[in-house]
Amino acid sequence: MAVKKRTPVHPDLESILFTEDQIKTRVKSLGTELKKAYGDGEFTIIAIINGAVLFTADLMREIDNPVRLDCIRISSYGEKTKSIGTPQIVHSLTLDIAKRHVLLIDDILDTGKTIALVSGLVRKLNPASLRVCVLLDKQGRREVPFEADFVGFKIPDKFVVGYGLDFAERYRNLPCIGVLKPELQNPPEWA
Repeated sequence: MAVKKRTPVHPDLESILFTEDQIKTRVKSLGTELKKAYGDGEFTIIAIINGAVLFTADLMREIDNPVRLDCIRISSYGEKTKSIGTPQIVHSLTLDIAKRHVLLIDDILDTGKTIALVSGLVRKLNPASLRVCVLLDKQGRREVPFEADFVGFKIPDKFVVGYGLDFAERYRNLPCIGVLKPELQNPPEWA
């Protein structure tokens, strides 16, 4: 029997919350949950990017329904570990979603401001239905009342990176989700 090589912890992480295997397993089960919710019907996925790009891609591979994909870009953190206040729409939708079933996907639900803003925008476009799927739910940071329909993992109030989540556009490519070391959670001085 082959021994599985253990991946070393990235030096900038204090700890790992979810391994690559745990994420893959949960994404697969979320695909099953979505199949139950949507049956065989078509739906439109709206991904909030950049953070949800990896999660969305992997989740779409677990769905055999016909799906359409659109993306919306929101700025809410900049180079900080706390939300900058009101999220700003940087790039909006291109697909017509009127009378279509829509699944909004984001990487993390923390303050609720981004999801509330985007779901409000989507509702104004008259979809047949709107559901929300998030990889991570950080309930301890909620400032706007909002609950997702599908949640990958609930997490404590820690600043996490990896698997699409970033700090100052870094760490998105890590295959795990981990807690960034506190001493690295300041505005970067990277060149």
